Amino acid sequence: MLDSLLRPRSVAVIGASRTPGTIGYETLHNLLLGGFTGAVYPVNPHADSIHSVRAYPSVSDLPEAPELAIVVVPKEFVAPIVEECGEAGVRGLVVITAGFKEVGGAGVERERELLALVRRYGMRMVGPNCMGLLNLAPAISLNGTFAPSTPPRGTIAFMSQSGAMGVTILDYAAEFGIGVSSFVSMGNKADVSSNDLLEYWREDPDVGVILMYLENFGNPRHFPLIARETTRKKPVIAVKAGRSRAGARAATSHTGALAAVDVATDALFAQCGVIRMDTVAGLFDAAMAFSSGPLPAGPHVAIVTNAGGPGIIIADACEATGLAVTPLSEESQARLRIGLPEEASVVNPVDMIASARADDYRTALEIVLGDPKVDAVIAAFVPPLGIDQVQITRAIRDVAAERTKPVMAVLMGREGLPQGMAELREARIPAYIFPESAARALAATYRYRRWLDRPAGELVSFEVDTEKAGELLSAARLAGHEMVPLDIALEVLDSYGIPVAAYRVVKTLDEAVMAAGELGYPVVLKAILPALVHKTEQGGVAVDLETKEELDAAFERMQSDVGDPDGLPPRYLVQEMLPGGKEVIVGMSLEPNFGPLLMFGLGGIYVEAIGDIVFRAHPVSDVDASDMVRSVRGFRLLEGVRGEPGVDLHTLSEVIQRTSQLVGSHEEIVELDINPFLAFSDPDRCVAVDARIRLTRP
Repeated sequence: MLDSLLRPRSVAVIGASRTPGTIGYETLHNLLLGGFTGAVYPVNPHADSIHSVRAYPSVSDLPEAPELAIVVVPKEFVAPIVEECGEAGVRGLVVITAGFKEVGGAGVERERELLALVRRYGMRMVGPNCMGLLNLAPAISLNGTFAPSTPPRGTIAFMSQSGAMGVTILDYAAEFGIGVSSFVSMGNKADVSSNDLLEYWREDPDVGVILMYLENFGNPRHFPLIARETTRKKPVIAVKAGRSRAGARAATSHTGALAAVDVATDALFAQCGVIRMDTVAGLFDAAMAFSSGPLPAGPHVAIVTNAGGPGIIIADACEATGLAVTPLSEESQARLRIGLPEEASVVNPVDMIASARADDYRTALEIVLGDPKVDAVIAAFVPPLGIDQVQITRAIRDVAAERTKPVMAVLMGREGLPQGMAELREARIPAYIFPESAARALAATYRYRRWLDRPAGELVSFEVDTEKAGELLSAARLAGHEMVPLDIALEVLDSYGIPVAAYRVVKTLDEAVMAAGELGYPVVLKAILPALVHKTEQGGVAVDLETKEELDAAFERMQSDVGDPDGLPPRYLVQEMLPGGKEVIVGMSLEPNFGPLLMFGLGGIYVEAIGDIVFRAHPVSDVDASDMVRSVRGFRLLEGVRGEPGVDLHTLSEVIQRTSQLVGSHEEIVELDINPFLAFSDPDRCVAVDARIRLTRP
């Protein structure tokens, strides 16, 4: 529990100062100004009182052990102060002081020593290198930050890994009247992490929405379980900095080449129901929507406006974010025509033209909200001469208050028409200055609705031959192979129940001809060499060989063109040729900070060029796997178009799950590609044609 941090009965500010503008002064000032309901103890050996409050020379001189200590002393004195706090019985620490892991060198050891003290005395710590925390619940009224402004009280809890971003965001919340319940600047996250805060706020009745600004994950492998449980109770909205691929490691597989830290973040968030926003502004746009109104039941949006341009912009923004701006019902259009000017458009967007007054807004909103085809409404207003904007916003407010469908407002011009904006926000109606903001926020609420409606899913454990796969992989490593030979890789897949196209392994042309006779023409010939990673580009594959003569020629060419750097004679794989089918790829890449990332997409030799792929973090549930198959842009090709039969989607989902089980049971696998996997409408014909497995170095 984090009650000692966010619900303390007493607080000591160690390093409290009499000098305005210093962190020690501003932190104590905010505690007193905010009306903290417990005891406050300034600690400073050189002052008798600060802010007219008696000061004490040390923690040991305090009349009681404070439940929370906020430490703002120079870095050299932090460890002794923390040890003194531990001996005195302090339970919670906020170390604002910088100069630890973030500076490297001696700072890393300094933080290690600090954390050891925290663990020794059983304390919980926020920081170091942070800006503090606050809890605006009336029973607490704790502002333990040095931020220059305090937001109004509300239901939003916010965690920030960046102190500077924390100050900015609190300023933003104060300026726009966005109500905050709790705020924690995590700093270096030496002890308390985002996972801890998610668990705590999940059960906090004062918190309705959780916002996150993250720069990295402390323990991403534990994040999915915690986040899934949290997002089933309340929305979690996140901005994750660091989308760049700079510094990405070299990879030998398609999956490894396409994976990146940002891909892993998207995969984690998608599986956990966390709504990811690209910007801090978007974070608060979404927060306003989540904390102010109901969730939409579907994606269908009606737009009501007094100007054509904004209506078009909103419609474009909605469509771009996955929402649908569909025509209203004939009945709704007929009712709108009765009350609006002839020049008005009543299809959707509903453009009432510039002369529209409050009664027109009231009538139009009532009609479109009553349309069974509409799930949400965005009302836009551009102030023309002679129209009272307050009356317009009150009309929007009054109609929205009577409905269960979400209503958002876009008030354009004059910086959002401050008076009208304030009235709408006071009535808990999300109001924005720009059309894109409203569309982005509404789309976020719809994504969360879809998450809540999504089945939880289960991790299926298939009957597989784990022992055989382990022996095959161990033998490959003992033989010095980082890349598992193709035939061994196919055997590994087969041991996990992943169907593989029929093949024979041969060394000579006579053996190849015999194998082709057993399999039946046409066949495929592939060279098997450890150094042969990309067989097609290196001349190690010949397809659609229909006769013995064609097989002879392909075999002789490969003997001449494909050689091993160590002079080892190649082996060959003769495989049945399967015409038709849709090529897909199933893969895995081990991301050091996240664990295995599973990939699915349209496959073949152009997978990296096309990039029609999706990732999910291991382990993958049945619902995750099905979602992966349906999330690729080319899903319609798999469903079947223009009379073509669709492929067996259940088989694709099962292959993803079996691959997840395989890589979870054999941690020596760092990359895996099944490419292509040929999918047909008949599940018995679906097979893996090629596979690539890379292991940790022997």
